[in-house]
Amino acid sequence: MSRVRSTDAVLLLVAAVWGSSYLAAKTATSALPVPLVLFARYGISAIACLALVTARRTSRRFTRDELRVGAVLGVTQAAVLVLETYGVAHTSAANAGLIISLTVVLTPLLDRTSGGTGLPPRYFAATDLCLLAVALLMSGSGFHRPGAGDLLMFAAALVRAAHVALVGRLTARRSVRPLHLTTVQTLVGAALFAVPVTGTLGRLGRVDGAGWAQLLYLALFCSVFAFLAQTWAVQRGSASRASLLLGTEPVWAVAVGIGLGGEHLTVLTALGAALMVAGTYWGQAVERDHRTAGTARAPDRSATVAATGV
Repeated sequence: MSRVRSTDAVLLLVAAVWGSSYLAAKTATSALPVPLVLFARYGISAIACLALVTARRTSRRFTRDELRVGAVLGVTQAAVLVLETYGVAHTSAANAGLIISLTVVLTPLLDRTSGGTGLPPRYFAATDLCLLAVALLMSGSGFHRPGAGDLLMFAAALVRAAHVALVGRLTARRSVRPLHLTTVQTLVGAALFAVPVTGTLGRLGRVDGAGWAQLLYLALFCSVFAFLAQTWAVQRGSASRASLLLGTEPVWAVAVGIGLGGEHLTVLTALGAALMVAGTYWGQAVERDHRTAGTARAPDRSATVAATGV
């Protein structure tokens, strides 16, 4: 029981960290350009990952599969972070965390291994509920044209779902280690953003202590720690249980946005938040039951645990 509780506690911590990442990213982008924030985040993450790989006594070398898959996923992951970071810069942290949770119900539609084409009607009803929730979240204090930030977060959810499905497809039947794969992705991301920030690197020297704290938090906690802790927890428990606990991320995003960011939810956005959480959990349950139907004795692979957070 203590083993289960400790694993659950780690997963809830990951969900809380990812939920808080939207406010951290919003604060960081208010002081620095988005490309510079992303370059700093990737650069710090890459240094930390390389240090962890070097600290290993064995298996330090990268395999060909890890380099190839990591390079492709590094590009798609960078695309996701560009959309998410620009999105959260132009909407509330609470809205960003809720809208990006669409990834959970969109991923099985794109993931061939989940039998997406044969999902039951109830799953699409849950997806429709989430889309209604997004419309309410975008409405703000009244129905009007969606803001640029909301639309960017919606696009980020679509691209992230494709990225997660691609992760499953490219890593299937390949021996890749999470730490090494993450290291390659962070190096690719740092390289991609190195050129756009060439003329603004000097601004990092003028960042105050609070700004660096935000960047370090995004890199070390929201990226390196969260991913490795998630992998550790899933290996000790089950993907289904991990998916359920990580699904609390939007709740944390709202709590942090309101409690620390001073954001306010109107009646419409509060209703949208409730529908988003309900639709996400409903969709997860339907997909999990569909995947495990008739395979009760098979190893637990019943949920797609999507890495979220900005």
